Amino acid sequence: MSRPLIISDCDEVILHMVAPFKQWLESSQGVDFELEGNSFATALRWQESGDVLDQKDIWRFLGGFFDTEMDSQMPIAGAVEGLNHLSEQADVVILTNLVDERRDHRAEQLAAHGLNARVFTNQGPKGPALQSILAEYSPSRAIFIDDLAQHHESASEVVPDTVRLHLCGEPMIAPHIDCAHKAGHANARIDEWSRALPWLLERLEEEAR
Repeated sequence: MSRPLIISDCDEVILHMVAPFKQWLESSQGVDFELEGNSFATALRWQESGDVLDQKDIWRFLGGFFDTEMDSQMPIAGAVEGLNHLSEQADVVILTNLVDERRDHRAEQLAAHGLNARVFTNQGPKGPALQSILAEYSPSRAIFIDDLAQHHESASEVVPDTVRLHLCGEPMIAPHIDCAHKAGHANARIDEWSRALPWLLERLEEEAR
């Protein structure tokens, strides 16, 4: 009999990303990161001129961060413990929007923090990737956890039977991002693992009944 499957994002769900990215940019790259509203397009500015970075420069710095600074990412409170607890009742895999050549590094990064899970990489909306993972596992129930509303929208369109939890564990950006639950694309929005874990366990218990 198949087990339930939990498919979790990594950055801002399991590991902090924006906080160490901001620290790296401001301390060594000559760039300030100040989020106003929910516009990441204008959040990065050159320290010397105050000018907003071009999109190509933002992508260049993101690539540089993941090339050299992934070890600076620390776990979000309760995330590793929560997923390890859930793994007693369900399979747990990671679906992260990184280029494929960073998959092994991400798996090693998570293992170093005590989470041993299969990692899938993806670029773009996550609905099709979720569909592929579900086709492989054929779980009795699938739960998807992600911090970005657009991925929940994609999941709701492509794999509507998934249970979807919108969770952003980074207080620096959580108030600024669109809410997938309010938009009708997620079943709940919970930003702290101390509250998310009981909710997730309840979803698994519903499936078991």
